[in-house]
Amino acid sequence: MKLLTYKYGGKTSLGVLSENGEKVLELSKLLPDTSSKNMIEFIAGVSDANLDAVKEALDADAYHKGIPLAEVQLLAPITRPIHDILCVGVNYKEHLEETKRWLGDEHFQKPPKSIYFSKRAVAIIGPEAEIVSRMDLDEELDYEVELAVIIGKKCKDVAREEAEDVIFGYSVFNDISARTLQREHQQWSRGKGLDTFTAMGPVIVTKDEMPFPIEVDVISSVNGEERQHSNTALFLNDIPGIIADLSAGTTLEPGDIIATGTPSGVALGMKEPKFMKPGDCVTVEIPEIGKLTNHVV
Repeated sequence: MKLLTYKYGGKTSLGVLSENGEKVLELSKLLPDTSSKNMIEFIAGVSDANLDAVKEALDADAYHKGIPLAEVQLLAPITRPIHDILCVGVNYKEHLEETKRWLGDEHFQKPPKSIYFSKRAVAIIGPEAEIVSRMDLDEELDYEVELAVIIGKKCKDVAREEAEDVIFGYSVFNDISARTLQREHQQWSRGKGLDTFTAMGPVIVTKDEMPFPIEVDVISSVNGEERQHSNTALFLNDIPGIIADLSAGTTLEPGDIIATGTPSGVALGMKEPKFMKPGDCVTVEIPEIGKLTNHVV
């Protein structure tokens, strides 16, 4: 299923996309016994029986009761994260190499283990929302397409073979980055935590539609020009390994978001970098999930 958060008639609601992708059905009408105010509450409280009931409702009768997708405003599926985003750095070999070139060999060597960092996000922007560039702070505005993993259960010390059990679903993530701030502060957090620099959507696909092993294309484009195109099969550390690492001694909760890293093709890796600027349109895509487009202002 493809779950989403949308605004219609001045009201913000949770919904599910019809099987043909043309209509949105309000979750509260399909599950009248639930009272989730947002996606995190829904993820934390939903049962397998609830999800099965929603699947059964995606029939011809329910379809006719839906709202045309074109008439709703899609928001990020999770509009405000429960915690900062958990991010994986340089999780593709080719991106590791371009990062090394950008920083210089003497400043960056291949890490012996995965690099993890937190991304500050008071709010997450969704489809067609504006990325507010802060050219007064940094003129090197970059994009990063990533697969986002959404945790579905409170968990800790998760073994690799149990990782899929704690996942709720997946989404498309754009880890927008200010490269000068990253370089000046010699870490990732500052340059990635500005307001509107976290974009996710258009939906969350439940894990039953994307079973392990996850091998999906990740694609980005700016103004229609393809910049990145790779596949998660090329991860240096796969999703079971990431969850095992991050949950070792640390509690993960329903709604936690893990951004699994970006492939090569970002602006910083180019000989003549094509950083984003006001007026640009950036799209990140995972075909099994959908496209997420945002506009730089």
